[in-house]
Amino acid sequence: MIKQVPNIITSLNLLSGSVAVLFAASGDLVAAAVFAFLGIFFDFFDGLAARLLKAHSDVGLEFDSLADMITSGLAPAIVMVQLLSRSITGEYLVISEIFSGSDWSVSSVSPLPLFGLLIAVASGYRLAKFNVDTRQTNSFIGLPTPANTLVVMSLPLILAFQSSDLIDAVVLNRWVLIGITILGSILLNIELPLFALKFKTWDVKTNLKRYIFLAIALVSIIFLKFSAIPIIIGIYILMSLVWKDEVIN
Repeated sequence: MIKQVPNIITSLNLLSGSVAVLFAASGDLVAAAVFAFLGIFFDFFDGLAARLLKAHSDVGLEFDSLADMITSGLAPAIVMVQLLSRSITGEYLVISEIFSGSDWSVSSVSPLPLFGLLIAVASGYRLAKFNVDTRQTNSFIGLPTPANTLVVMSLPLILAFQSSDLIDAVVLNRWVLIGITILGSILLNIELPLFALKFKTWDVKTNLKRYIFLAIALVSIIFLKFSAIPIIIGIYILMSLVWKDEVIN
């Protein structure tokens, strides 16, 4: 039974991601973000549990990627669809209302918001590559899907809790949203070495980069709140490029 603990945690990730998808499809993007973040939390701990309990398995690896496809692939894609819809029409889509309307037609809906689904496609391809790439044991090649999800999911939280005319104008600019979608999709699959936040020991010298990054992230969140999340991911990428002290296995 103890060997199933990582899979149970992965199940919680999948469940949280599924709930996030439901909220995103109904237009409640704040709740969607909360459950996506919860899923990412579980995603971090299923791997930690597997290492501590020495319960690694091929099924667990595949299950983890399938759960990530929902939490860090489909959920952020639907949120981006909704944000693009709001940038065009001023409101979020409510899927059930679209298909229940008697006068609904394809021509009545702009196809531009569907561009957000590129996130799901790019995430699926990134996860498939990760499962067969033996180089990504101690670090990553390409942006991990949870990191991209944090950026996308931070946007509705910024709009809800840090709204201002300037912030709204930037976050709800369709070209900014399309740019974030394209950039994120490229970073997910590019041959870019990035360090992993996996602590094999708590030694300061070995993990100095990780401790510095976590300290910067904590201070940024305290002062900038949700607006700090895209900045933190940018710092993560920059530190990986500048501070190359790991060998890809």
